[in-house]
Amino acid sequence: MIYYLYDGTFEGLLTAVYEAYYRREKPSYIITKDQYEANLFSRPVTIISDYEKFYKVYRAIEEKISPQALRQVYYVFLSDLKDAATLIYHYLQLGWQVGADVDSHLFREPVRKMLAVYRQVCQERHRLLGLLRFRLLAEDIYLASCEPDHNIVSLLAPHFARRMADQNWIIHDQKRSLAAVYNRREWFIASLNFSEQPVYGADEEMYQQLWKQYFAGTAIADRQNLRLQRQFMPVRYWKHLIEKN
Repeated sequence: MIYYLYDGTFEGLLTAVYEAYYRREKPSYIITKDQYEANLFSRPVTIISDYEKFYKVYRAIEEKISPQALRQVYYVFLSDLKDAATLIYHYLQLGWQVGADVDSHLFREPVRKMLAVYRQVCQERHRLLGLLRFRLLAEDIYLASCEPDHNIVSLLAPHFARRMADQNWIIHDQKRSLAAVYNRREWFIASLNFSEQPVYGADEEMYQQLWKQYFAGTAIADRQNLRLQRQFMPVRYWKHLIEKN
């Protein structure tokens, strides 16, 4: 069995897809280097990221399959699915054959699984757009912490770059020690792991208390539906919600 080992980046993944096509190889698995465990039946092939090869595949997905397929490939790449890269490879193999109709082939497992994982990532992105809570740090930077199931800070950043364009802010994924950082001009992804508790601005505690009072004051006791609330606001997100702490 051939194992393609890539560096874990989107560029590296699409480079692997390129190499498989032009080498006329059919890797059994495309995985990151740290996922690989040697065995007697495997032949590892290390893939070196190459921007030109990446971009050729990127454009080919968009033009020969569809822009929506490219979006789905990127979202599934960001998912927490262990075999996401291999799934994407199998999905694209079918996509090269049938083109823009690939998503109508629901009887094919790669398509069903791709669409299911894509929906999960979309759903979490949608939830966190409403559930992120920004707190003002002493340095006049707004910080929102989260621990999403999927690696989606890059999907959240464009929305807040538009909505909070006049502020400096950080969306911190504590689970992965990653952050989307915005400096009033552009956003970028960086590694981030606070060694100490962040220092909040002087008025931040007052604003948090006001928000809690507003949240409590707008609740109608007779119409409470905790089951429905947990459906739209899952308990795993409560740790970072001001109104729940």
